[in-house]
Amino acid sequence: MENESIRLNHYISKSGFCSRREADKYIGRGEVTVNGQTARLGQTVKPGDEVCVSGEPVEGAAKGTVCLLVYKPKGITSTADKADPDNIIDYVNYPKRLFTVGRLDKDSEGVLLLTNNGDYVNALLRPETGHEKVYRVTVDKPVTDEFITAMSKGVRIYNPVRDESVVTKPCNISKAGKHGFEIILTQGYNRQIRRMCEALGYRVTSLIRTKFLFLTLDGVKCGKWRRLTSTELMRIDRLCAPYLSRQKQARAGGEDNEE
Repeated sequence: MENESIRLNHYISKSGFCSRREADKYIGRGEVTVNGQTARLGQTVKPGDEVCVSGEPVEGAAKGTVCLLVYKPKGITSTADKADPDNIIDYVNYPKRLFTVGRLDKDSEGVLLLTNNGDYVNALLRPETGHEKVYRVTVDKPVTDEFITAMSKGVRIYNPVRDESVVTKPCNISKAGKHGFEIILTQGYNRQIRRMCEALGYRVTSLIRTKFLFLTLDGVKCGKWRRLTSTELMRIDRLCAPYLSRQKQARAGGEDNEE
């Protein structure tokens, strides 16, 4: 409906300013205003309301979704933080506000998705979705059958985010030359592949993400990017639809479980 009100954090997320979780942080710090008044967590807004974050006006729906497939080179950080001189946003220098769908560590290269659609970020990064990411990896010594078997079954690594030891999920992995392998992950722990290899006595010397979802590096040179086609955007819409539908039902039911 045209006059339907929505949660403030969802409104900010749809603008492409940040995710709903980050929006709640801005609201909690008192950096969000609605019609000139300091906003509160859980507040709703309606069409016509003026919403500002840190004094900057935002719109409840981006003027057209933008998604960029970037071939991130080594040395660039997967962050929108302007305090980092090597941040991916300044590197790409796109005229609209964008943020990353997940991360790819600074020492790695390959497929990285940037978008102004906060719903895409929220939906695609949910752990339960199990979206595949494919990596081509080179290590410092010959890859053995024992190494492949151990990696495929899951490896115990340290997760610094939660300060705990975890066992990675079983995965598909195959040899790719004497010192290389290709691995398909549905998880996204910090520096996961590097930590898995270290736990087995190997050191990664090269890591390239060759595929994210259905998107590959075909036709994109290292350091370059391209906009997703309308067909690709429709595919992403279909991938995100189940999660977004559940979130809509939860909001309608009054459940306060938004990210």
